[in-house]
Amino acid sequence: MEETQREWRVGELARITRVTVRALHHYDRLGLLVPSARTAGGHRCYTGDDVRKLHVILALRGFGLSLSQIRDTLGEASGDPAGLLRRQLAETEERIRRGMSLRGRLLGVLGALEAMDEPSTSEFLQLIEEMTTMSQPLTPDQIAEMQRKRQEFAASLSPDELAELSRRRTEAAAAMTPEQVAAMQAERARWMPTAE
Repeated sequence: MEETQREWRVGELARITRVTVRALHHYDRLGLLVPSARTAGGHRCYTGDDVRKLHVILALRGFGLSLSQIRDTLGEASGDPAGLLRRQLAETEERIRRGMSLRGRLLGVLGALEAMDEPSTSEFLQLIEEMTTMSQPLTPDQIAEMQRKRQEFAASLSPDELAELSRRRTEAAAAMTPEQVAAMQAERARWMPTAE
């Protein structure tokens, strides 16, 4: 059976994506993700289109939108999968940057402890701030700032460099397996809230 025709029961989809059954039921009740089919016994069944819609919902949730905001923008976001993936990429790059900053701070505090120096209270305050920042979804303003920086960077490239960058991105996207896409979604679902 082709992947586009395949159906997943709610428990199977929850297990694969690590989005809880409760969250999937909640999205159904809100009309965000109504399963395309049901079994004879009334069990929810999700199609490939439903899986793509779930990705959009989770991506928008990761951008810090409430479920009511997602309901208002879901159609528009679903119509631009490349744009959505670019936003996710920008967010991921920012999280990596923040993660590297936190890593450096942790190494500094650990190094001080190993050298028998007591880190200062201000070092711990900075560490807590970075830890908290890492667990927060990006705000729309932060996303807009990242997009602005990406546009500035793109404007600084020559036409040949832009073409090469585009070629590399296309190759990377084509090389992703459905399992890699599912793993990426599962990673997001681990830290994303399921209610407003």
